[in-house]
Parts: sequence; C-alpha cells; structure tokens
Amino acid sequence: SEDVLSKDAGECAICLEDLQQGDTIARLPCLCIYHKGQVFLRMDIKFQEEAIMGCIDEWFEVNRSCPEHPSD
Repeated sequence: SEDVLSKDAGECAICLEDLQQGDTIARLPCLCIYHKGQVFLRMDIKFQEEAIMGCIDEWFEVNRSCPEHPSD
C-alpha cells in the first residue's frame, strides 16, 4: 500500500538513501517499506521519455518479491 512516512526510518534497502519523514513510500505485506514514485528519474527507451519511478516500482518491474524477504 502507498503511504507517507511519518518519521525518519533508516535507509531504503534498494537505493540505500535515507527514508525521511514526508517521503512517499510503499509498505509491503511483510511491513518492509521502500520509496515509491519519487526517487528514480530515468529515460524510458521504449517511449523515448523520462519516467519518474520509485525504488519499489523499479524493483517490481523485474522481481515479484520483497527485496529483504525473497521467499515470502
């Protein structure tokens, strides 16, 4: 689910940047949290445009599990 972080929470296990109060995050069922929709600005080759992606959005393009709990 998408949420706004209410207090600083260490670092994101994907990008290793700090998770700071006010960041938009995704909270997975295992309760792990990651940046959502604000971190990556990348060039989408297929559509020839820049796309803003969050860490977990980028992760889920190639993975289907939590980065910290891959067996869940």
